[in-house]
Amino acid sequence: MGKDFDEWNELKKKVNGLKAHLYTVREIWWCQLGINIGTEQDGRGERYLRPVLVLVSFGAEACLIAPLTTSQRQHPLRIPIGMIEGKDARVNLSQIRVVDTRRFIEKIGFLDREIFSLVRKTAREIL
Repeated sequence: MGKDFDEWNELKKKVNGLKAHLYTVREIWWCQLGINIGTEQDGRGERYLRPVLVLVSFGAEACLIAPLTTSQRQHPLRIPIGMIEGKDARVNLSQIRVVDTRRFIEKIGFLDREIFSLVRKTAREIL
């Protein structure tokens, strides 16, 4: 099944016109990740959304995020973080990227400090 890049590009033009969101590290947000190339993590649904964890702040408009996944496949770069909106979630550290906060749609909540520390420690080891 092919990816509809044209549909995402039309929505991306609208996202570009939005204003940046206030955020802090450890927050989990619904983020418009869009359609990406190959094995890069895509958003889902008509708004191309995926929950993401904010790892590092780069100022008011940009941050380093890691997408969440519900896949139960074991991998050293998939850190279990518990239930997020009723689903057992993992942070997918193999898909870390910088995003503009105009992609953020809605804050889901905060990740527990201890779990966040484990995620950050694992991320530092791979970078």
